[in-house]
Amino acid sequence: MNEERLLDPVVLHHVVNSLGWPDLRPLQRASIGPLVQGDDALLLAPTAGGKTEAALFPLLSRMAEQSWTGTSLLYLCPLKALLNNLLPRLERYAGWLGRAVALWHGDVATSARRAVLWQRPDILLSTPESLEAMLVSVNVDHRLFFAGLRAVVVDEVHAFAGDDRGWHLLAVLERLTRVTDRPLQRVGLSATVGNPDQLLTWLQGSGAGSRPGRVIAPELRDKPAADSTAPPPGQIELDYVGSLTNAAKVISALHAGEKRLVFCESRQTVEELGQLLRERGITTFLSHASLSADERRRSEQAFAEARDCVIVSTSTLELGIDVGDLDRFIQIDSPATVASFLQRLGRTGRRPGGTRNCLLLCRSGAELTKAAALLLLWGRGWVEPVVAPPEPRHIVAQQVMALCLQEHRIGDRLWSAEWNGLGPFGPGAEPIVRHLVDQGYLDGDGGLLFIGPEAERRFGRRHFMEMTAVFTGPPEFTVLHGRTELGRVDPSLLTEKVPGERRLLLGGRAWRVTYVDWRRRRCFVEPADGGGRARWTASGWVGTGHALTRAMRDVLLGADPPVQLTARAKTRLSVERDERSALVHPGGSMAVRTAKGDLLWWTWAGLRANATLAATLSEVVDPAQRFDDYAIRLRDNLTSEDWRSLVADAGHRICLPEVNDRAVAGLKFSTALPERLARATLAARLADLPGAAALLDEPVRFVVLSP
Repeated sequence: MNEERLLDPVVLHHVVNSLGWPDLRPLQRASIGPLVQGDDALLLAPTAGGKTEAALFPLLSRMAEQSWTGTSLLYLCPLKALLNNLLPRLERYAGWLGRAVALWHGDVATSARRAVLWQRPDILLSTPESLEAMLVSVNVDHRLFFAGLRAVVVDEVHAFAGDDRGWHLLAVLERLTRVTDRPLQRVGLSATVGNPDQLLTWLQGSGAGSRPGRVIAPELRDKPAADSTAPPPGQIELDYVGSLTNAAKVISALHAGEKRLVFCESRQTVEELGQLLRERGITTFLSHASLSADERRRSEQAFAEARDCVIVSTSTLELGIDVGDLDRFIQIDSPATVASFLQRLGRTGRRPGGTRNCLLLCRSGAELTKAAALLLLWGRGWVEPVVAPPEPRHIVAQQVMALCLQEHRIGDRLWSAEWNGLGPFGPGAEPIVRHLVDQGYLDGDGGLLFIGPEAERRFGRRHFMEMTAVFTGPPEFTVLHGRTELGRVDPSLLTEKVPGERRLLLGGRAWRVTYVDWRRRRCFVEPADGGGRARWTASGWVGTGHALTRAMRDVLLGADPPVQLTARAKTRLSVERDERSALVHPGGSMAVRTAKGDLLWWTWAGLRANATLAATLSEVVDPAQRFDDYAIRLRDNLTSEDWRSLVADAGHRICLPEVNDRAVAGLKFSTALPERLARATLAARLADLPGAAALLDEPVRFVVLSP
């Protein structure tokens, strides 16, 4: 069958005549049949692979053929900036059929929201958090507004699925299904992932197994990382530079006249590198989450329109925000995951005749080893599976309270039906609901549950806005130059003692602090001629994963990634291998006694596996349970004979890691859970049972380093 014939004739006419496309891409052609007939689907393609059109053209055709009315299509994204970026494109496509598109998120003005409620656009662009805010708002008749809803597109679905925003998304979609009283077609868009079938099943939620669904990825091979869009090894270069100053020298000296996107793994590094590049006369723009939305927008727009410039970013530009055609992708140190590397790599080579490319600049031997390991995994065609975090009990508590806000009152025996049997939200959540009632988060009367005084006290500010946000961010101070918001900074920069005037680094520029409003958490600044510091508190990171740390071990044992290594990288990698030669062995792990008498078990297993091992092997592990991504400290007096006798049965009694009080306090909505359930949730998420079991199956060699 000629799939294009299934598209609405008007859509097909504009694809050919308005867009000037001679043909559809394979993904766009393959998606037409399943989406037109209403199947769920996961569309996979590299960045800039035409996924938005692959979803929209068939769904617009279905909208026209079946005469959908009202708000019939939701388009959900993880970032407001991505929604803003997509709006003009979707307006153009919908306009071909006389259909309307609108935005709804936290930055949309009140007057614009009123217009959305009055006009009910055919396509609504939103985030899951803003969608839930609509469901619980007293100003939105959600049953009327969503009465015509038929389909949901989830862009960058992998960015949701791997954390609690994914559970929140699924729960809200199940509640929408109840509101509309019909199953909703679910279409996910994603870059390469390691487990596409499981990701589709996850996206289908309670409909998995009962609704047809397809993974559509015609442009990818069985090993997705080694697909036809991957550049030849010569286009990926790994270099060792030793410092951020040297990285700035390399970036400013190479690729003059080109448009370069530089990714860093922290906001502090973005700020420091931006300042260094500007000092060298390089036209430089910055983007990260603690810059104000206006600052990021101005920076991204200026970069999109310029040539011979650099934009330095954290992962905020990793997703599909359009910053124009790029010549080159540069990475400072190693990305956290192969999936992240692939997403960033896909930002380059989009112009005809362009080539995807990357230059990795590492500041330390450890980062060089990690980057080499990541590229080794990439060369093997391996990508991380996207796995939902287990046991989201805190999200269950949040959802039950949100449902009470939405419906005002719910039956104390009927609440679990609102999620259509979606695992964590079923009858097994009864202890959580009982706790909510016992602690006053919910009140009950006559077999009905409703919001209680404790939920009002803790989450009721600003119309329960705190309840619709799944994450708790660290407290930050807003920085203002006059009335212009520049961004936010860590409060420690305003409290630590400094000689002379206090200076901040924000937006790649130095600022002198003139006044701090402690009560309103605001800081006023004026431009300074240099200096300044940047700092933010990191949160939510659970260390390097098992596969990547094991690949680092492979690199130290001599494996080279299939990319071009500079002479500096080869020399430094040789030094790393020499210095760590006693810590790795091809036949198993190493327990190494240092000259100081410390005994370290070099597992190369990742933080979560090491946390699991430390909890399981309490007989041999240092009482303080000190460990990191690579090693665990054992008791100083442990012998190899003790080891064999004490851990002989460890593989049959692996247990969950211990959780500290600070971690419990950092879990949002943990106060709405019994403490034991909050700890059990975090312990399950910190554990890596398969990784720990794999280590226990390996022999351990005890060695003593010479003084």
